[in-house]
Amino acid sequence: MIFDEKELINGCRARDRTAQKRLYDVFGGKMYAISMRYTKNRDDAQDVLQDAFIKIYEHIHSFRGDSPLEFWIRSIVVNTALKHLKKQKNLVDLDEAHQTKYDIETPDQSLAGFQWQQLMEFIHELPTGCQTVFNLFAIEGYKHHEIAEMLNISEGTSKSQFARARTLLQQKLNKEHRFDNESIKRQS
Repeated sequence: MIFDEKELINGCRARDRTAQKRLYDVFGGKMYAISMRYTKNRDDAQDVLQDAFIKIYEHIHSFRGDSPLEFWIRSIVVNTALKHLKKQKNLVDLDEAHQTKYDIETPDQSLAGFQWQQLMEFIHELPTGCQTVFNLFAIEGYKHHEIAEMLNISEGTSKSQFARARTLLQQKLNKEHRFDNESIKRQS
């Protein structure tokens, strides 16, 4: 979608409803996908998206332009999703008791044959704490010390939750791969 970023920002700063709608049209789909990665259902994702865009419209004047607009919007959506999870007390499993060492004992399962949507479903099945840390680290690219600060946890807890998420995803991939192989063998 082609748009003039400066014109869009200036329109939103002037509270022009057409510019605000255009901003939503340009970024809403991607930001909804991000919301879905942090929530467990569509209603919560819609709530996060709506809250995030309200914040975006209210604070667009603080956008300095030192990064692409999409990155700024993405950070607001991620932070809004995290606040939503905290408010719903879905991050309860992120405590020091989960600092058990999780190692993947089997070699990494190839992702060939798994579609993005199927992988996202696997991520949604993770416990909320693991899902959140996995999204922040593996998908959003935050460092563990940044995640620790964002979630008010220790860096060790962030690393532990990520390792736990990887282990659980690996187990799910291995299980699904076995079923795929068994169904292929039965069809032969």
